Amino acid sequence: MNVPVQLTVNAANVWRTQTPGGSEGWARTPYPGQDRPKYFMVSADTHLGPPSNLIRDRIDSSLKDRVPRMERDANGVMWSIMEGRKPQRIIEADQDGEDLYRSKAGSSASLDGFNNDLDRRMADLDIDGVDAELVFPNGTALAGFWTPDPHLMQSQFRIYNDWAEELTRPYRSRMNVAACISTGNVASAVAEVQRVAGLGYRVITLPNKPVFGTADQDRFNYNLPEFDPLWAAIEETGMTITFHVSTGADPRGAKGPGGAVINFAIHGLSTTGEPIANLIMSGALDRFPRLRFAVIESGIGWIPWLLDTLDEGYRKHHMWAFPKLRQGLPSDYFRDQGGATFGEDISGLMTMERYGLQDVFCWANDYPHHEGTFPHSGQAIERQMGDLSEDVRARLLGFNAARIFNFEIPRAYGASAL
Repeated sequence: MNVPVQLTVNAANVWRTQTPGGSEGWARTPYPGQDRPKYFMVSADTHLGPPSNLIRDRIDSSLKDRVPRMERDANGVMWSIMEGRKPQRIIEADQDGEDLYRSKAGSSASLDGFNNDLDRRMADLDIDGVDAELVFPNGTALAGFWTPDPHLMQSQFRIYNDWAEELTRPYRSRMNVAACISTGNVASAVAEVQRVAGLGYRVITLPNKPVFGTADQDRFNYNLPEFDPLWAAIEETGMTITFHVSTGADPRGAKGPGGAVINFAIHGLSTTGEPIANLIMSGALDRFPRLRFAVIESGIGWIPWLLDTLDEGYRKHHMWAFPKLRQGLPSDYFRDQGGATFGEDISGLMTMERYGLQDVFCWANDYPHHEGTFPHSGQAIERQMGDLSEDVRARLLGFNAARIFNFEIPRAYGASAL
């Protein structure tokens, strides 16, 4: 079995190793190989990308030239090529230390990556204390969401779903891969949901909006009753729905100075609020009370605000709010059927128990992305969870994810927190 290289903490990452207060006095530890027992830890958001040419090689020839791809020009500059959009330059920043390692762990194209070396991946998870992971697409598979054509999207997703299932089959006890579903055509979406359920998938991921592109109130959206056949099919399979960042388009994306951080904080993370509102306020969760859903990689600090706002709008705009909800306020539905993942989000944890959300939030290390916590997840957990009880820490770190995303809990950890 491969083992991870010795990671060098370069200067820009020293802050990741800092952990004021540590975890002394905790009954369990987030670190492997310690004298104390370790928490059961599920990373509820990690990433896996197929080889860069996989989808283009396998897709129908009529669609081959429409598949997103990366190309290097005569001057050595790398470009992202996607149908309907101007070519976007890919900034290949010089990296060293653990930044370089994370890039290689997530790369299947422009760098000398080891993205699909799953033995190495398992070793990386081991040193980070992670027992199991919920896996989302990366690279060209993630770019598959960025088209308004549901047929093109679904054609790419079928290839990814088959590839990911085959690759990860020997690791299924630790890797719970989310199957990608295109929802612009409901009948096609239903067929793919039923197909991936037959392959053993336990979680699916849907685009934040069924039709990718600019916001338009006349666009097909999840609050419409036309989606009931899809919700019925998902409910019947028992799979959990997820909505991941970067699968819906915010047309206001920034360019120029500060653009990378502006897009990360504003235009990327914000799109996951829309499907929450659509599912709850449309009455879909009344009609399909066994549906479970979660938003991924968008943090949790904004969730209390959104729930307050939905409740306020429902109460104060009661004369316009239809359908009437049967089981309480909008926030009650999120607590009963929803979920959200976070990596480092102290503001969310500070308000979590006041809003009764300790059973729906799930920690994640976002391996191998730079915005994640690998390989210093223990320190990140210590920095933000020192004021929580043992029971709540255990729920956030693993037991909530096991329940929401259909993980089996190893016998050594028991199930006392479920």
